[in-house]
Amino acid sequence: MKMEVASLVLRSPLIVASGVLGSSGSLIKNVSENPSVGAVVTKTVTYKPRNGYENPTVVDLGYGFLNAMGLPNPGYLDYKVELASIKRDLEVPLIVSIGPSNGEEAGKMVEALNSVADGFEVNVSCPHAKNLGLEVGSDVQTVRKIVKAVRESTGKPVLVKISPNVTDFVDVARSAVDAGADAITAINTVRGMAIDVNAMKPVLSNLYGGLSGKAIHPVAVRIVYELYEKLEVPIVGCGGVYDWKDAVELMLAGATAVQIGSAIAYRKMSLNVFNEIEKGIIEYLTTKGFSSIRELVGLAHNS
Repeated sequence: MKMEVASLVLRSPLIVASGVLGSSGSLIKNVSENPSVGAVVTKTVTYKPRNGYENPTVVDLGYGFLNAMGLPNPGYLDYKVELASIKRDLEVPLIVSIGPSNGEEAGKMVEALNSVADGFEVNVSCPHAKNLGLEVGSDVQTVRKIVKAVRESTGKPVLVKISPNVTDFVDVARSAVDAGADAITAINTVRGMAIDVNAMKPVLSNLYGGLSGKAIHPVAVRIVYELYEKLEVPIVGCGGVYDWKDAVELMLAGATAVQIGSAIAYRKMSLNVFNEIEKGIIEYLTTKGFSSIRELVGLAHNS
C-alpha cells in the first residue's frame, strides 16, 4: 500500500482531506497514529485571521454536505505555533493547506510555515470565501503567480487544489504545473445552495456553499480522468470517497492517492473509515492478482 506523491512517501495512499480536522494540533496528532492514514492535510489557513460566517454554516442533505464555513482560522502565524507544538510527534507527512489571495501573501506564508510543513496544498478553489479560493483560482494568470511565489519560497512538495466550478480546469491545472506545482488535488467542493421550503429562504447564512460527499464523486472521477490524460504530474483524487470502491475508482481514473473528508464527518468523526477502505483495497488487489497499489493508477485508460 506504500505510495509516493511528489517525493512524499506515504505508508498508505489514503489522506485526510483539508477542512475536516479544524485547526486543532492535538487532533491532527491523534489522526496520524492511525496506521491506515498516509498523510494529513490541515485546514486551510489564510494570511489574516478569519472568523468565518455566522450559523447556519453546514447542512446535511442526505447525499452530501453543503457548507459555507468561510475558512475560519487563526491566521498563518498563530497556526504555525499550533503546528510546531505537535510536528515532531506526527507519524505521517503533514501537508499544510494555505489560502492566499495573491503571490505576495503566498510567499510570506510559505516562508513562515516551511519549518512545520512536509508539503503544501494551495487552495485556489474554495467556492464560498470572498477574495480567496475560487475567486482567485478561476483566473489562470493569478494561479500562476501564486504558485510561482510558493515554488520560490520552498523546496518542499507543492500540491494545488483545483475547482470543478470552472470550465477551463485543465488550463488552471496546467498553469499551476508550469509555475512549479508538483501535483494537483482534484477536486474541491461544487458550488451550490439549499432553500428551506417552509421558511421559504436560503438555509445557509452565506446563501451559497460548497457541496461535498457522494453527490460529487462522479464529477471528481471525470476530472481526475481528464487531468491524467493531460498532465504528467501526480493527481490526488478527492470527492465523495466513502468506501474502497470509491477510492479504487479514482485510482483507476488516474489518482496516485486519495483524500477522504465528508465520510469522516458522516461517521461522526470516526477514523475507522480509513481502516475499512484500506482493508477493502487490499482484498481487491489480492482478488485481482495485483502485487502493488501502484499498478491501479490510470489503469482505466488502457481499456
